[in-house]
Amino acid sequence: MVESGNIYTPVPTDLDEEVFELLTEHQNVRIERIISSGHKSPENHWYDQEQNEWVLVLKGEACIGFENDVDLNLGEGDHINIPAHTKHRVVSTSLETETIWLAVFY
Repeated sequence: MVESGNIYTPVPTDLDEEVFELLTEHQNVRIERIISSGHKSPENHWYDQEQNEWVLVLKGEACIGFENDVDLNLGEGDHINIPAHTKHRVVSTSLETETIWLAVFY
């Protein structure tokens, strides 16, 4: 079955919580759309994932922090590959507009 959609719509009107939407998955690959609006990781929380994660910021901006005290600012069009077990966290996302991410876990 062929599925289609638009990565920018619909954006939920209630963004009190960060939104994680599974777009597709197959075997060892999962693709998600993530929508943030001023969201960040809880204090002292680190993602330590089993899979690699490639992330692209489609709209808005964000800052990702790494355990080695390096912060990386990402704007529209910026992408990063995060190897499995690289501890990281979302330091901040845009307060002015929603941040739309495309995340590929592999």
